[in-house]
Amino acid sequence: MSALRRKFGEDYQVVNTSSSRTFSAPVKRKRQRFVEKNGRCNVQHGNLGGETSRYLSDLFTTLVDLKWRWNLLIFILTYTVAWLVMASMWWVIAYIRGDLSNGGHDPSYTPCVANVYNFPSAFLFFIETEATIGYGSRYITEKCPEGIILFLFQSLLGSIVDAFLIGCMFIKMSQPKKRAETLMFSQDAVISQRDGKLCLMFRVGNLRNSHMVSAQIRCKLIKSRQTPEGEFLPLDQCELDVGFGTGADQLFLVSPLTICHEINTNSPFFDLSQRSLMNEQFEIVVILEGIVETTGMTCQARTSYTEDEVLWGHRFLPVMSLEEGFFRVDYSQFHNTFEVPTPPYSVKEQEEKSPLTSPNPVPIAPTLSSPLLGNRPGRRERLLSADHAEHPEDQASRLPSKLQRMSSTKEEHLWRALKTGTALPGGKACSTGDLSLSIQRLRSSSIPAVRQGQAEEQVKLLSLDLDAEEGDLLKHRQPAAISTVAAATPAPVPFPSAGSRPENSLPAKLRRMNADR
Repeated sequence: MSALRRKFGEDYQVVNTSSSRTFSAPVKRKRQRFVEKNGRCNVQHGNLGGETSRYLSDLFTTLVDLKWRWNLLIFILTYTVAWLVMASMWWVIAYIRGDLSNGGHDPSYTPCVANVYNFPSAFLFFIETEATIGYGSRYITEKCPEGIILFLFQSLLGSIVDAFLIGCMFIKMSQPKKRAETLMFSQDAVISQRDGKLCLMFRVGNLRNSHMVSAQIRCKLIKSRQTPEGEFLPLDQCELDVGFGTGADQLFLVSPLTICHEINTNSPFFDLSQRSLMNEQFEIVVILEGIVETTGMTCQARTSYTEDEVLWGHRFLPVMSLEEGFFRVDYSQFHNTFEVPTPPYSVKEQEEKSPLTSPNPVPIAPTLSSPLLGNRPGRRERLLSADHAEHPEDQASRLPSKLQRMSSTKEEHLWRALKTGTALPGGKACSTGDLSLSIQRLRSSSIPAVRQGQAEEQVKLLSLDLDAEEGDLLKHRQPAAISTVAAATPAPVPFPSAGSRPENSLPAKLRRMNADR
């Protein structure tokens, strides 16, 4: 006990479920079980009416399913009646031929069966023939053809009776029902957390050294319910998942195993809590199937757990220990449990509380940057943010008043030159073809789409180079003053006054390009 407390802590208390329980629970009246603890189904069939004849159509199975006392009675009566009937037939043949009156007086008379004078002698002759004893004093003569026919019939009938009754007794004795007596189930099932999930668990074990080949376990929940349509379903059966999808239901039953049913949204115990467990009425039927290694016959062991036999907040004691050269199983602790901290709430209640206490923010993918690109947004981000980009007029409205007046003066000169088609100061004609591609885009974006009473064409030129478009996007969206301020290497750019030329406000490279043209 001290070793267990050192291993599991001082707060844990061992509970011996075979004798008494340490937790307090309301005493409930023992109700009727659907399957007994020993696996016997508590169901009786009545009012069969004319369906009783179906049992006679499968007579062999009917005899095997009978209890041993009835099997022995049928075995003895069948042989006794068969012997008496056949002995009577031999006596009748001797009586009809006159062997009973002449066989013992006239030595020259040849009877059908030698030395058969009465019924006891006919009975002994039948037993000697049936058991192939053959003492030699009684035998069939060649003068009795009816005796030869009866002898053939007796041999065939005896073989059929032997095969039927002896085969029935052999199957009855070799049934694997007794093998199920050495398969153990824990007296109680427990509910506790395993791997952070609430689980229903019980324990199975094999007392024999011979293995159960292809052992498989299944669980059924027996509970009455009412459908939304108002139909009442008594003892409705529902499957409990014990690892069918993961293969955990296939057991290697060498040592005791703990079978686990995870309580989740697909489980019928999704809304089961410690308080509601006291008011529930259900029964869990456990079915363990496998092939007996020694006989090769299929064996099935069953048990059940009612709601009174499900312990909330308990866990099974370990029964395996390592000895010198082998593992030892202590079956004295097979049914014992100890208490562990377990939330008294159902899984449904826990899931409803978890979003309120620990919200999960939506993660934002980080933006990849490169020293060559200067932390520029990617193409996908530009496309996603294009719908939310601000209009240039909105951006210009946020500039200081002095910059707004400079920007408006510059745009007014360009707009007037493009509209009239006249030469700008300096003797050079001003047209959209004389401007650079970035200025054309700037001009086209600043031209209003519809004027009052006038509809004019807009010049919209698109750049085929995606990198050039990426670099000019800020110039397209912002005025020239903001573009020069946001440049990587700032340089003072003179802003044009009201009487200066527009070419003087352009960069030196653009002025040289216009001069060459």
